[in-house]
Amino acid sequence: MIKKDKIGLKEPYPENSMPVLEPICTHNNVDAQKQQEAKETQELLQLSNSISWILQGGVILSALLIVIGMAMLPTRPGGLSAARLLNFPQTLGQVGAGLLVLRPQAFIMLGLLLLIATPIVRVAASLVMFIKERDYKYMVITAGVLAILIFSLFIGSRDQQNEVTINALQVHFSLGVALLIFTGSLLAGLVGALVGLGGGIMVVPMLTIVFGFPIPFAIGVSIISVIATSSGAAVAYVRDRLTNIRIGMFLEIGTTLGAISGAFIAGLLAPNLLGVIFGIILLVSAAPLVFKIGEELPQGVVNDRWARTLNLASSYPDHKLGREVSYQVTRTPFGLAMMYAAGLISGLLGIGSGTFKVIAMDTIMRLPLKVSTTTSNLMIGVTAAASAGIYFSRGNIPPLIAAPVALGVLMGALLGARLLLHMSNKILRIIFIPVILIAALEMILHGLGIGSF
Repeated sequence: MIKKDKIGLKEPYPENSMPVLEPICTHNNVDAQKQQEAKETQELLQLSNSISWILQGGVILSALLIVIGMAMLPTRPGGLSAARLLNFPQTLGQVGAGLLVLRPQAFIMLGLLLLIATPIVRVAASLVMFIKERDYKYMVITAGVLAILIFSLFIGSRDQQNEVTINALQVHFSLGVALLIFTGSLLAGLVGALVGLGGGIMVVPMLTIVFGFPIPFAIGVSIISVIATSSGAAVAYVRDRLTNIRIGMFLEIGTTLGAISGAFIAGLLAPNLLGVIFGIILLVSAAPLVFKIGEELPQGVVNDRWARTLNLASSYPDHKLGREVSYQVTRTPFGLAMMYAAGLISGLLGIGSGTFKVIAMDTIMRLPLKVSTTTSNLMIGVTAAASAGIYFSRGNIPPLIAAPVALGVLMGALLGARLLLHMSNKILRIIFIPVILIAALEMILHGLGIGSF
């Protein structure tokens, strides 16, 4: 019997000398993936910084023009009177002519128009960034949103003017009234920034019930408050990476289309029945929030096919938890459908419809509540801008009412953005649920003709 040589029994490779070809490929793939993720993160940071600067610049410039116009009012006969309240420029031509003769309300209106333009410029800048990054999917999405916004401006320019005529003797307007409006708007901006709303659910009833202004004026001014809340709060939210820009850009397709539809329908029929329907839907939608009021972060969420294709999943730094929180996105198509309904409500009632946006992202798409509220804040400005041109062309944005509202909401939104960084998702949910109930009740009462809203 021949004994086999031990050498013949040895494995082809020593124990510590296995082939390195496959591990090298794996390491290369991992390194390439990390480099790609780092590149995407850097590009997203650049986009966030650019958007933050645009929003900040728009807010500062518009506020400066509004303050200049308000400061000029005492130098002119009439001051802050009810008669002057109704005498304001209602077309771009009238604004330009008023600027040439240093008319105070022309400066205020220019500031308001710059505030309206800020979200549109933000979308245009995002398009440029996506083109630079060769992100073809978001180039198409952003170009679509921008086209809808531009289309809405043309609709507004061709819309017939629908001036509101009121008896100046029945409306009391003075410096004291303007200061009270400013104070109420500051509170509206604070709450709106915290829970992702536009402040309209507070501004509209304040202007109609407390101060007796006509509903068309209240809704037109409320659109301005929505944009002010969005632009003021989003400056900090975008810079601190709390906002998901990709989700916001994608969902803005639904909100802008809905806003145009709502503003157009509002000029054709009374939205009373829709107010009741939407209020009931809002109450039903709020029910899931009650059952998960103690939830800090959603659990067990897995990206759907849309979320994977559009790279919607992300992370944000949670200062309250002291760590980076990663999250995924689900049921994206249902979220988009809900956004159309939210935009429709905004265009019809001028209330921002941030409640629907937050509910859609929180309960349907299962985002962390902080991401839902901050992304809603970014979106509501674009939604409002889509219908603002129509309300401007109808003469429903009086500068003397809109000025204290815009300034108050801006200050409140900036304060709210600072507070949110140090609040938990649980606390935000506790604040958000009563706001939803109030909003739903307001819409139902308005639809039934019981409230003055």
